[in-house]
Amino acid sequence: MKKIKQIIIPLCLMFALFSCGKGFLETSPKAQITDEQLPTTKAVNNALIAAYGLVNGNINGTWGNYSSAPSQWLFGEVASDDAHKGSSNADQSPMNDIELHKVLPSNDNLPTMWNNYYEGVIRCNFTLKMLAQLQASDVSDKFTDEEATSIEAQAKFLRAHYYFFMTRVFGNEIPYIDESITKTADAAKVANDVDITPKIEEDLKFAVENLTYEKPNNEAGRVDKYAAESYLGKLYLYEKKYDQALPLFKDVISKKPALISIPFTDNFDINKENGPGSIFAAQQIINPDGSGDNGNVGDMLSGFYGSAPVSCCGFFQPSLDLVNAYKVDANGLPILDPSDYRKNPYVSDLGLDTAQKRHYQVDQSLHFDPRLDYTVARRGVPFKDWGIFPGDDWIREVAFAGPFLSKKQMINKADFAGNTVPGTEEITGLNVNIIRLADVYLMAAECAAQTNDLAYALARVNDVRSRAALLPGKKIDGKPAAVYTIKPYPSFASKEYAMQAIETERRLELALEGHRFYDLVRWGIAKTVIESYQNFEKEYVSASKTITFEKKDEIFPIPQQQIDRSGGVLKQNAAGQ
Repeated sequence: MKKIKQIIIPLCLMFALFSCGKGFLETSPKAQITDEQLPTTKAVNNALIAAYGLVNGNINGTWGNYSSAPSQWLFGEVASDDAHKGSSNADQSPMNDIELHKVLPSNDNLPTMWNNYYEGVIRCNFTLKMLAQLQASDVSDKFTDEEATSIEAQAKFLRAHYYFFMTRVFGNEIPYIDESITKTADAAKVANDVDITPKIEEDLKFAVENLTYEKPNNEAGRVDKYAAESYLGKLYLYEKKYDQALPLFKDVISKKPALISIPFTDNFDINKENGPGSIFAAQQIINPDGSGDNGNVGDMLSGFYGSAPVSCCGFFQPSLDLVNAYKVDANGLPILDPSDYRKNPYVSDLGLDTAQKRHYQVDQSLHFDPRLDYTVARRGVPFKDWGIFPGDDWIREVAFAGPFLSKKQMINKADFAGNTVPGTEEITGLNVNIIRLADVYLMAAECAAQTNDLAYALARVNDVRSRAALLPGKKIDGKPAAVYTIKPYPSFASKEYAMQAIETERRLELALEGHRFYDLVRWGIAKTVIESYQNFEKEYVSASKTITFEKKDEIFPIPQQQIDRSGGVLKQNAAGQ
């Protein structure tokens, strides 16, 4: 196990010292150090590791950190056309409102996201404050200039990440707290009336300029220049600064191994973590005592149900629309128009009576992109090394959220020992990739298409598709579970066609990894896509109802508890009005 993961384990006592508890607006001042308590190099290093600790979205414990999951499955996927909340209507019912875009400021998923990521910000600020005081002191126990700059760059990268995650959910105007603000009273006076994007950019640019391509301390879980360049490029992409983003992506691509040499499955294999395809990942680990607060607690609800080897909790179910989007045409290309791939939809055994379900067999003549069966569990098809997925027996409420389950968050049974919490195997030590190399390829393709370099855009999209074509098809009794076909695009005839292909490819490659809703918003197509999707999906599952998606629904309300605590300083955003 990588050293950075090992360091995270003993931090529970440190968390108690540095934690912001329920929210930064109601805590005692942090990072106030007297002359008699000057920090040491060890203290600064520990503070930095504590700052890394919030990348998994969890302050402490295991239950309750779902909306702050680094996978962003709730805000990034359930809010989109890719997934349903799953489980049953009554369980975690406020999540239903996120799916239906009827979120009130009192929704209990909002403060978890807000508090946990502001906790990450405060830990970064604490690290920066301690570092500056140490380096300015006369003590002999100090960092070299190179070491100090690396620590500063890592802390600023992490701070940028935490703020970026929050701006995607709550909008760009949220309170910006940096290391110069050390008192709760001062933090409470910071309004949310300024776009903080330039501050995020400033931190990421510092990281790009001061990190190297080698991991700090040779620890795989730390951020490096690849991560910084990719993240700054992503920020520019969101700002539509395509000409500034593209060189950053190209640099990462040129220095990394070719994507086709890195198997698609490595991204979701606990034995292949932190490989060349992982750019920035939340490091997850099961503690030596078997506890799971440093594990993937954000995704634990997506554990299966009923007679499944992991029987909790049945959330996060792929939509029928997503599954049908994996259909391919006679040329092995995606069917770009939803009205076409929705014709004669594949719905597995949904809607069949008991007798019909008993005799159900998979239609192995359907033409699918092979990534479908590495992304979605569908009845009759092998699920990892668990055996054949039986459908209803592993699903909590089929009529509510459909016949499919997600695969990317779960590990093989053979890897359970040491990588899951005994008796609570839905908590695993599987890393969550926040940015991976295929994502960089597709972001580069998008920037190229937007700047009319269609040849480069085509090449990068086809790199992703060529890698996917190497996936071995799943088999049922020795025969392919589908007609697996995936071919490269012969050309991009126009910018508009290129963008349609790139948007589709991002959905197929990165499905259920937390990108989809944010992509729809930044492309300006969220309303069209989500309303069209709901009109299709509601015919099959009760979780989907007709909704009217407004411009304000592109973000979510600031938690009402934070508005109240601020005494009028914080103003509610458009989503909460």
